[in-house]
Amino acid sequence: MEFEDDAFVLAARAHGETGAIADLLTAGHGRYAAHIAGGASRKMRPVLQAGARVNLRYRARVSDQLGSATLEAIGEGPAALFDDPLALAGLAAAAAVANGALPEREPHPGAFLAFEALCAALVGTELWPAVFVRFEAGLLQDLGFGLDLSKCAATGTVDDLIYVSPRTGRAVSREAGTPYADRLLTLPQFMLSAQSRLEVGDVGAGLELTGHFLESFVFAPLNRPLPPARMWLVDRLTDAGRL
Repeated sequence: MEFEDDAFVLAARAHGETGAIADLLTAGHGRYAAHIAGGASRKMRPVLQAGARVNLRYRARVSDQLGSATLEAIGEGPAALFDDPLALAGLAAAAAVANGALPEREPHPGAFLAFEALCAALVGTELWPAVFVRFEAGLLQDLGFGLDLSKCAATGTVDDLIYVSPRTGRAVSREAGTPYADRLLTLPQFMLSAQSRLEVGDVGAGLELTGHFLESFVFAPLNRPLPPARMWLVDRLTDAGRL
């Protein structure tokens, strides 16, 4: 079994004295683990950082065996964020969420594109925390747990949608939801339209929203908590006044 693909490194750990096992999100093949010969070397350490983009050449004797891979770096990767510790924390959190949520060896091209878009935003815009929320929403969508924000679950109206049901993931209008506001999740308007202005508190509400459904629908069934890197990111954004 052999293939070549674009990929992002999600995580890496030592294997033996000189090797490493890398978890990779590929464009066409989903999440794959592979043995990287010489992965502990000084040359390979930058390539095996979470969020690094690589060209992957994978080979295994049989399809269900842990294969080996060679990696060639594409672009600067995480090094482009070394002067921005908060953005670097965002990249680490996204890699941890993807690595924990995605099943192995199952194609998820939408997840790859969402991760790619987030990486571009981390370098190019101060609004990346909002893109992080969209990344998590896209991940939920790709896993089959997408939020239905098209209309009010109670009345069918498409106007004034400001809540989300924590049970169903469906939007609720102001009129229908106000009597139950303490039981509903806040829906930030930037999740409805890219043209909406980002208001104070929107990122925090978005992270609470996607975090709830990731925890309930993805991580809890696997008997896992949300990744620590994701919780650390929320703490750091809070300290920085970016929520």
